[in-house]
Parts: sequence; structure tokens; C-alpha cells
Amino acid sequence: MEISERVTNIFTSHIETAHASLDELATDIVDAATLITNALLADHKVLSCGNGGSASDAQHFSSELLNRFERERPGLPAIALTTDSSTITSISNDYTFDDIFSKQVSALGQQGDVLLAISTSGNSANILRAVMSAHQRQMHCVVLSGDTGGDLAGILDDDDIFLSVPAKSTARIQEIHIIIIHCLCDLIDTQLLGPV
Repeated sequence: MEISERVTNIFTSHIETAHASLDELATDIVDAATLITNALLADHKVLSCGNGGSASDAQHFSSELLNRFERERPGLPAIALTTDSSTITSISNDYTFDDIFSKQVSALGQQGDVLLAISTSGNSANILRAVMSAHQRQMHCVVLSGDTGGDLAGILDDDDIFLSVPAKSTARIQEIHIIIIHCLCDLIDTQLLGPV
């Protein structure tokens, strides 16, 4: 195989995954955006978390809300739980890495807030604990995952929204997570400000 064919294969795989995700997830993406919008309108906030590339995605989402997406508007209350290195290292040193998000959710989360939890495998222990802490705080959860959703799929409440990309490749799952995040940002702005 020519190395240039790998580029074609990657693009083709992305397009196929995007089509499959659109078919399976479009309605749930709208529901997730509406859930977040309603929380923001009720003076609640969004907490987000993930590991590695998913940590970057959590920060990306938070920054789009706090600053702006594609339209001018006031900042919206969002906190990425991945950004405070002192807190993360303190918790992981004094307790365990599995608690780095759940302890923050317990301290910062309030009833009616939303947790955006991202795990491509659905098996990250610290994400599982964050979701459980959110449930204890009577928060809503929007979960981004992939394939079968791993262990996360088994701990969600009926009113949580589960967006699991129908793919096994971590790269394809992460690519669709970015599209989902951009959809959420667009739909939140549209519901708050009206269509362009």
C-alpha cells in the first residue's frame, strides 16, 4: 500500500463513522444541547472532564462556552475539571488518580448542574467516579463515549444522555466527539440567541 493511500483510508473511515454517527446520534445531540441550555437558563453551570485527548475536548467545550463559539454573546458558566494541576496532583497524591474528578464534582457541583464526561472507552475509573458523584449531587450527565460505551453504559440514569460513537478506533471516536461538541455549542447558541 502506498503511504498516500493511508490518507485516503483515514478520510474514508472518518466519513463513514461520521455518517453512522449522524444516523444514530442526531436526536440525542439535540436532547443534550437542550438539557444544557435549560440548565444554563436556570442559572446552573456545566462541568466537564476527560483524560488525554478527551481532557483537551473537555477544555475545548468549556472555552467555547466561557468565551464564545461563532457568535458574540456573554460568557456562559463552564468549568473544565482537567485544568487545575495543583488540585489534580493534590488529589492523586493524597488519595488516588481515580478521584481527581469526583472530588471536584462533589465540591463544585450543585443540583441542576450538568456534567459533560468524556471517555472514548467508557472504562476510565475517574470518569466513572465523576458520573457517580454527579448523580449524588443530583446533577444531569451528558456522556461522550465510543463503541459499546464500556462500564459507563451500565451506570447511567434514565435522564442522562449517552452519546456513544459507533466505532472502535479511538481516533475516529475522538474526531466525532469534536463534531458533537461543536454541534452542542451551535445548538446552545441557537436556543439562547435564536437562529442566524
